[in-house]
Amino acid sequence: MMMVRRGLLAWISRVVVLLVLLCCAISVLYMLACTPKGDEEQLALPRANGPTGKEGYQAVLQEWEEQHHNYVNSLKRQIAQLKEELQERSEQLRNGQYQASDAGVLGLDRGPPEKTQADLLAFLHSQVEKAEVHSGVKLATEYAAVPFDSFTLQKVYQLETGLTRHPEEKPVRKDKRDELVEAIESALETLNNPAENSPNHRPYTASDFIEGIYRTERDKGTLYELTFKGDHKHEFKRLVLFRPFGPILKVKKEKLNMANTLINVIVPLARRVDKFRQFMQNFREMCIQQDGRVHLTVVYFGKEEMNEVKGILENTSKAANFRNFTFIQLNGEFSRGKGLDVGARFWKGSNVLLFFCDVDIYFTSEFLNTCRLNTQPGKKVFYPVLFSQYNPGIIYGHHDAVPPLEQQLVIKKETGFWRDFGFGMTCQYRSDFINIGGFDLDIKGWGGEDVHLYRKYLHSSLIVVRTPVRGLFHLWHEKRCVDELTPEQYKMCMQSKAMNEASHGQLGMLVFRHEIEAHLRKQKQKTSGKKT
Repeated sequence: MMMVRRGLLAWISRVVVLLVLLCCAISVLYMLACTPKGDEEQLALPRANGPTGKEGYQAVLQEWEEQHHNYVNSLKRQIAQLKEELQERSEQLRNGQYQASDAGVLGLDRGPPEKTQADLLAFLHSQVEKAEVHSGVKLATEYAAVPFDSFTLQKVYQLETGLTRHPEEKPVRKDKRDELVEAIESALETLNNPAENSPNHRPYTASDFIEGIYRTERDKGTLYELTFKGDHKHEFKRLVLFRPFGPILKVKKEKLNMANTLINVIVPLARRVDKFRQFMQNFREMCIQQDGRVHLTVVYFGKEEMNEVKGILENTSKAANFRNFTFIQLNGEFSRGKGLDVGARFWKGSNVLLFFCDVDIYFTSEFLNTCRLNTQPGKKVFYPVLFSQYNPGIIYGHHDAVPPLEQQLVIKKETGFWRDFGFGMTCQYRSDFINIGGFDLDIKGWGGEDVHLYRKYLHSSLIVVRTPVRGLFHLWHEKRCVDELTPEQYKMCMQSKAMNEASHGQLGMLVFRHEIEAHLRKQKQKTSGKKT
């Protein structure tokens, strides 16, 4: 530790000496500029007795002084940054961050601080060498290539797949936006470095940035190639930057016991008896028989078909010896947000983990553990991305019969898609739901209430975990968009309906089925003609 400090202090001393020498050089230049020159030397400079002689000297000296002043400020910033890094390293060493176990995780031998820093620097350089920065890498197939995304100051053009991904976007995710801004600022700092430019060079700004490309190799780092306008027409400046990923550091080690973590599954419902019967079959197997740590709350709107729903609950209770359920009946028109809000607030026990669920959802017992592991009261809420099933009638139209439900739940592009525009299925503790203010009960009918709650969590200090999960499925059902919806809700409903039917390829086969059938008839006629 002392050797690191001595080395850094020695470096700071050299920087200070360099600053002193720079100041002396400026003084000497000033004296030379103010000293009368011979006839020959005066020919190359503005005349001392001319109308712009004195002003010319002052302008040149002022320009040099500003450049060196900026360079001095840059050095001061670097010194301050090094001091901060030294302080951070000192605290890390005092807190015992570099234990032998951690050194094993890093893949570095523990040694003196100088050796550790040298090894870390060598590792970062090796990341650059392993990435495709200086030369290409032989790939087995075209699928192994990592594509670049391109970007300008305003937009990013990307190849990410997904039904809601746009081929171009104005980055709204803070991490992506900050990443690209930092890359451009770093390039501008390099372009405007006084040590690498002539005194009369023009300053580069963000308006000189033309375009850039970047890609991330997850085990190495991110490569940026940035192009700027040059000093003359048809000239350009290109900078290649690389952000190497550092070694893995252990941040936290936890022991989690979920044996007593109860999940309260809340289902709002109006009619749809057949769907509820199917839901309870899945609930009985996954929640009662396999998991055993689940409470069910059904919030039912109206009285039509209510007795049938209560009968299904009572039969399940008797057959499976299950008593952990609550039935709440509400009058008025169906409102998903109100149903979930009432169900969450009805709970009178200790703080409980809530799972907001719809009747057309299928989940596994493994998902219930995922729900528990990704939530923490006062800290984390979980917004899984579920896999949405396409219309089985279209998918299996060429089969003799539609296979059983369990065989349909396969995650492939032909069978469904990640429902990354939906935020209705979520796991969160009741205390967090109450503290955030619950649902907006002014929203009626279909859609909108889940996004509103999601945004409130995004605006809070809680961590929002958003990830696709393999054990949560939205079962296909015909979607009806009623006239009572607002124009915005109706548009959202129709978009969801269009995405729900089949993949692009399967829909294309339906659109062009007449051409396909005509082609098959021609082929049969040719075959018949050859036989005769």
